[in-house]
Amino acid sequence: MSKARAARRLAAAAAFGGGGLGLFGGSVYGVLTAQAKIARRRIGAFVEAPPDPTGLYGATLRGPALRVAVLGDSGAAGYGARSAQETFGAFLATGVSDVARQPVYLHSVAVVGARTSHLEKQIPLALAGRPDVCVLIIGANDVTHRVRPSDSVRFLQDAVATLRAAGPEVVVGTCPDLGTVRPIAPPLRQVARRWSRLLAAAQTIAVVEAGGRSVSLGTILGPEFAAAPSDLFGPDRFHPSPAGYRSCAAAMLPTVAAAVGVVPADEPEPEAARGEGVLAIATAAAEAVETTGSEVSRADLAGAEHGPRGRWVLLRHRRRRAIPPVSDVDSEADAVGAAADGVTAVELQEK
Repeated sequence: MSKARAARRLAAAAAFGGGGLGLFGGSVYGVLTAQAKIARRRIGAFVEAPPDPTGLYGATLRGPALRVAVLGDSGAAGYGARSAQETFGAFLATGVSDVARQPVYLHSVAVVGARTSHLEKQIPLALAGRPDVCVLIIGANDVTHRVRPSDSVRFLQDAVATLRAAGPEVVVGTCPDLGTVRPIAPPLRQVARRWSRLLAAAQTIAVVEAGGRSVSLGTILGPEFAAAPSDLFGPDRFHPSPAGYRSCAAAMLPTVAAAVGVVPADEPEPEAARGEGVLAIATAAAEAVETTGSEVSRADLAGAEHGPRGRWVLLRHRRRRAIPPVSDVDSEADAVGAAADGVTAVELQEK
């Protein structure tokens, strides 16, 4: 079965209540979940919450603050980081501020251990800050906690639809490739790789159908991480290190910046020579998981939103931008309140 067809079947199973286990075979799925229990014991349970990166970034810049909410699991929360400046959210907010030349107020509501079904509780907290864009990383815990693939995809689609209905743009980093997680031993490591990539492709379909944009994090834990595990994995061999969180943020930064309307002037139009263009949604989803940072968003072709194989989407491989060192952060309550009202720290000081 092709990856596009498998992803389409899994997304359809989520939409219509099917189990979706036929994609992997029930016996294979059962073995994987058993191995996942062993892997969780090897990795160990978290003992403390990560530092909270919520605050105003680029606080000395003028102009209204862009508001970014981060939702999701331990990867989104920055588990293992020693300071707020080392988390995924801090790197992302710093990058957006650098591209936009505006302050960015980051509100992180991500929770260590969260599964896709837990997004329902995070959404009201995120929307309370009136975000311009919500950024999600979710899915890895669904794999390791035996969540049915179709259920996982359905929870994600519902979450994205709820957020979009409230107004903010939504960018989702899809499930990373779990095949490089060392506590998962071969041959289950290879199964985990295929399982997580198929889930990522189905997530892509669900996110775009619900009105969001997806970014592939597939190989964030793949060749790049495997080549330097001591640098990009944390000490538990499961979560990213600060360098890994920076890499994740760099992969998502171009899409998040585009979502809030601050695409750099030097960003080229889609290029067919780079594999970019309008494709059927399942085909684009299958291709996106192969290249980290691939963005999939809604599109039309000759004025039509749907073709013979489903929705038309735009596949892009946006160029990464370097994220400067995290600094110039104001996490004080007054700065937070000012950001929520669209006032910068500089303007606050001048009052």
